Amino acid sequence: MKTKKQFGQHWLRSERVLDRIMAAAALGENDRVLEIGPGMGVLTTRLARKVPVVAVEIDRDLCTHLVKKMGSLDNFLLLQGDFLQMDVAEQLTNFPRFQQPNKVVANIPYNITGPILEQLLGDIAAPLAPAFASITLLVQKEVAERLTAKPGTKAFGAFTVRIQYLAECELICPVLAKDFSPPPKVDSAVIQLRPRPFAQVAAQPLWLDKLVRMGFSSRRKMLRKNLQSSIAGNPDENRDKIGCLLTKLGSNSEARAEDLTVSQWIELSNILGQEEICASPET
Repeated sequence: MKTKKQFGQHWLRSERVLDRIMAAAALGENDRVLEIGPGMGVLTTRLARKVPVVAVEIDRDLCTHLVKKMGSLDNFLLLQGDFLQMDVAEQLTNFPRFQQPNKVVANIPYNITGPILEQLLGDIAAPLAPAFASITLLVQKEVAERLTAKPGTKAFGAFTVRIQYLAECELICPVLAKDFSPPPKVDSAVIQLRPRPFAQVAAQPLWLDKLVRMGFSSRRKMLRKNLQSSIAGNPDENRDKIGCLLTKLGSNSEARAEDLTVSQWIELSNILGQEEICASPET
């Protein structure tokens, strides 16, 4: 079946990568899986041999193919539509066997990775509840590097802080372009996210989210410069105040946004979020 560019379709054909995905998912008899973009059903078939699978596919032609290929399987339920616009829980109301999937395993369209992750994790202010036990995804290599990045590296950004606040992020294995048909223009990787409450709580999650966006708004500038407007008062004094605070947090006054750990971002947010020294997060 021909791929459709508008859906970002590339068929995974590597048995090695499929084995790694299945091993990482670690499916047990009580698990139920949500798969986004089952495509030709290569991964879906493996999943359905082990546990009930809810597959969401937007392409009507692929849905026809999947029904012919897997429609008779008791462990397979296909939902046709746009995952980003779909209330999966509502769709599963009449299918008790498939309700409340607790794991996600998918080769997702690369052009909507960010929105899909937000659907699967929620955001800093409102994490998804109940959370998935694990989310195993095949994504673009660059995205995998950003998700698993360490502080002080070029890949570490606002996206990294937000996702790592919500989940443990692990790189499972690299995936080459030749492992797909047709080959994409980029390499890929399998990653796994394990949602959990962060060990250190953000007192004002909305404020943390805004502060992170401000901090990374201009990566070349020092963090104290990017955040000077977050505090009510004279900008010059604010820069000095934030620089001093960064030093106390174990960083340095000339640090840039990518130099702080997620824990340091939370500490910074909690201190700057104090009402008596902080401008309103809503402004």
